[in-house]
This record gives sequence, structure tokens and C-alpha cells, in this order.
Amino acid sequence: MKLGLIPVNIGIDDAARMIGLAQLAESVGFESVWTFEHVIVPVDYQSKYPYNDSGKMGVEPETPFIDPLIALTAIAAATRTIRLGTGVNILSEVNPLLLAKQTASLDVVSNGRFMLGVGIGWLEEEFRAMGVPFERRGARFDDYVAAMRKVWSGEVVEHQSDFLDWTGFKSYPLPRQNPMPIVMGGSKGKIYERIARHGNGWFVPGSDPAALGGQIAEMRAACEKLGRDPDEIEITCMWPGQGGVESLQALEAAGVHRAVMLLMGLGPDPVEGIRRIGEDVIARL
Repeated sequence: MKLGLIPVNIGIDDAARMIGLAQLAESVGFESVWTFEHVIVPVDYQSKYPYNDSGKMGVEPETPFIDPLIALTAIAAATRTIRLGTGVNILSEVNPLLLAKQTASLDVVSNGRFMLGVGIGWLEEEFRAMGVPFERRGARFDDYVAAMRKVWSGEVVEHQSDFLDWTGFKSYPLPRQNPMPIVMGGSKGKIYERIARHGNGWFVPGSDPAALGGQIAEMRAACEKLGRDPDEIEITCMWPGQGGVESLQALEAAGVHRAVMLLMGLGPDPVEGIRRIGEDVIARL
């Protein structure tokens, strides 16, 4: 079982502190660090956050969100082995050609340690601020993933769709990893089909082994329906931190490969919390 830490870029506006937490996580044996993304936090919004009963994100508009790719680039330069993941970036609201260039570059400068976690998005007010239609964001997402794969191929790019008109170019450098790991985030809508068609991994926003077992079974069925080997999909989920090694073993038995712990779940002193998890959990895995 791999153990990750999330988010290393939220509520922090000091680069030295952010990098220091990542370096400490690497030193005690965390496999990966992850980011959250929102370009803005509206003062008021009608969109419903889908992953808690309140329908709200649980952060104030003034909460610092360091851009995920910038945060992970800074961390990449100061670490050697820990993997770097976005958990997740909102693909449907950005320019996919620019994102393909940025993520390939990050994979190069990190020497192949990057994982691109992507999601469709739920915050309509953010799409409006970004100047992107909220409607058809699922179709836009699917098209962008397919188009970005072409950019990373090294071949001449030809891609015409309802959303893009790309022809006759290449973009280098290519990612160090082939394929570039794309981790699909979410548990709603057409997530199983999207994982089967486009994903190398799945970031499930849950932590209950019983529920995860059923969800993973659905994902595997979707893969088999499309002729995809479900064992190719790496499963990542949240881990609240309670239950120690035994709770991680239960997640592993359900089919999870990586558990990601919330930074704020480590207590008032995250440095002490990271060290504690290293000694009490990672050393026993």
C-alpha cells in the first residue's frame, strides 16, 4: 500500500514551509504528495459541492490556493523520489494545449514523477470567471484528454472536434513517462466509462472499504465491457488516518493501491503529524 499526503498547496503562502513539508514526507516514506485546485473561491455560490452534505467546500475565499503545477514544480526541484500528483485539476475549464505543455515539462523536470489527476468540475461560477461554458463540460473533458494524448505522442498533431481545431504541429519536450499517468477524479456521472476509456488511475473521493469495493467492481466491469484490462488502473482513495495499519489493510483488500491522507487531519502541528505517521504507520507497512 502506497501512502500519499494532500493538499500540500492549500492554506500555505510560504514556499519554504510547503517545500519543507514535502521534503519531510519524502524522508519518512510517503510515496506521493498531492494538490487541490481552484483558481477562485467565490464569496457566494449556488453550485453544490458534491462530496459533503453541506454543499460547500469548507474553505474561505481568502484561503491561499497555490497553483498546483507551480507548487509541484517547486517541490520537484527540492526532492528526489516522492511522486507528485494533482488531485485534481479541473481540465474542462482550461486550455488543453497549454496544460499538455506544462505537464510534459513538469514530468521532465521531475524526472518522471508526475501524475496528472483531472476532473470535470462542479463550480459553475468558476467556469464563468474563466470564460468557459459550464454546459457540455463532460464532453469537453473527454475531448481534451484524447487531444492531449496526441500532443504527448511526439507525432504531428491533427485533432478537430466541437471544441478544438489543431493541425500540423508538434510539441516537445515529451513527458518522461509513456504513457503520462492520467488519474480520473470523482465518483459521479460517467466516471467508470471515462476511466475505462482514458484513465491510468482513479482518485476516488471516499474512504469506506465496503463502498469502495462496490465502486471498484463497477469500474472493473466498465473496463471489461470496453476490452480494457482493469488491472491497469491504479486506485487511489482518501484515508482519514484512524485505524492505523489495519485500516489501510482493509482498503488494500478492497482493491485500493494508494491511500492519501489529508494534511489537516494530522493535527495542529503537521510536522509532528507527518513524523508520527512515518513511525507508527509507514514503518509497519
